[in-house]
Amino acid sequence: MGKLCGKKTMTAAVSAATVALVLTSCSGTGDAADGTVEISMVASNQAQNIAAATALVEAFEAENPNINVRLETQVQGTEGDNLTKTKLSTGEMEDVFYYNAGSLAKALNPDQTLVPLDGEEWVGNLNDEMTAAVSTDNGTYGAPWGATRAGAVVYNKQVYADLDLNIPTSWDEFAANNEVIKEAGITPVIQTYGDTWTSQLFVLSDFGNVLTQDPDWAKEYTAGARRYADDPAVQAFVNQQEGFESEWWNKDFASATLEDGVRMVATGEGAHYPILTTVIVSTIKQNYPESLDNVGLFAMPAQDPGDTTLTIWPPSAFYIPKTTQGAELEAAKRLIAFTQSPKGCEIQNKHLAPSGPFATSSCELPQDVPEILKDMQAYFDAGNTNPALEFLSPIKGPNLENYLIEVGSGIRSAEDAAVRYDEDVKKQAQQLGLDGW
Repeated sequence: MGKLCGKKTMTAAVSAATVALVLTSCSGTGDAADGTVEISMVASNQAQNIAAATALVEAFEAENPNINVRLETQVQGTEGDNLTKTKLSTGEMEDVFYYNAGSLAKALNPDQTLVPLDGEEWVGNLNDEMTAAVSTDNGTYGAPWGATRAGAVVYNKQVYADLDLNIPTSWDEFAANNEVIKEAGITPVIQTYGDTWTSQLFVLSDFGNVLTQDPDWAKEYTAGARRYADDPAVQAFVNQQEGFESEWWNKDFASATLEDGVRMVATGEGAHYPILTTVIVSTIKQNYPESLDNVGLFAMPAQDPGDTTLTIWPPSAFYIPKTTQGAELEAAKRLIAFTQSPKGCEIQNKHLAPSGPFATSSCELPQDVPEILKDMQAYFDAGNTNPALEFLSPIKGPNLENYLIEVGSGIRSAEDAAVRYDEDVKKQAQQLGLDGW
């Protein structure tokens, strides 16, 4: 059973019967006498991730008959984060594991806990955002699995065609379009505060614009030297207030849900919906497949068109813990490399519904992707993307969505909400023990 048999515990979700079976098969030590190496891999327990990981293991073993991969799953969210950190600290992490990129990955202290993969051929194919999301000053540690996603404005193309509108590249152009749309009796901007997290997209999607104006913003923010109450970050709060005061929202914005928002933009009841591409593509494909190619995307407009930049979320990645050594380490590296191979890319396209372009030139989207993804690709091709703040800083206050619901509902001013959020952020930064706060 290789090195896994020497571990004290298995993944928390493994049943007692499975543990008994594993222990029974561990009567020997080391790798099999026939030279077969066994490694373990852990993936998240979401259905599509399990399907993709299962297909990956089957394809990899078919091409590498001397390597057996035991697939484990574990929960996501806070429980999954804690489990990952516990297994790394106790030396019980699987040989290959799936985890977030960005600040959460860097919180794992990768220089001490993970195997650097700089020498692997596929590393040079990562785009800049992905490289930054899985690297420290001392090495690159992760291989992307899945595609990127974006926070942006999804729009109905038929509405734009009927009203002879152009894609806005500045806030003033966006505002002018919204007035034309409102005059035509169509909801200009969809808001869905019934799903509270969706209230954040005006601010989250604007961060690419902030970073273009101030490339050091995330670094200085983490050090306590930037605030949301100041320019350029406060502008997104101001823009959301303008949307409410200009009566751009749907009348049921306070109770409408994500599914309502998807319906409205897909059918043309509403023209614009600031949202994450992860949920919009899959939901339209499932519920309104006939409208999939009638929905497009553009970056949240900045005040100055030269600052308008698409905000993207690089995908999560596979990593190898430093406890994986010897023959198992070489096998784990081969599995990681396989995820970046043509066959690995094919599996991702088949089992992980793309929410954007890939973060590596090793993989390409199929030709028949929805229009939203083609619109995103144009920003990638132009080099006009920036990562979301969460990939550059560990700080995010827990009450952002609440303050933005108040701004978007006319309850609180943009400036007051930004000041209060800065206080929220300060508390979280102090809890993390960051310098400068």
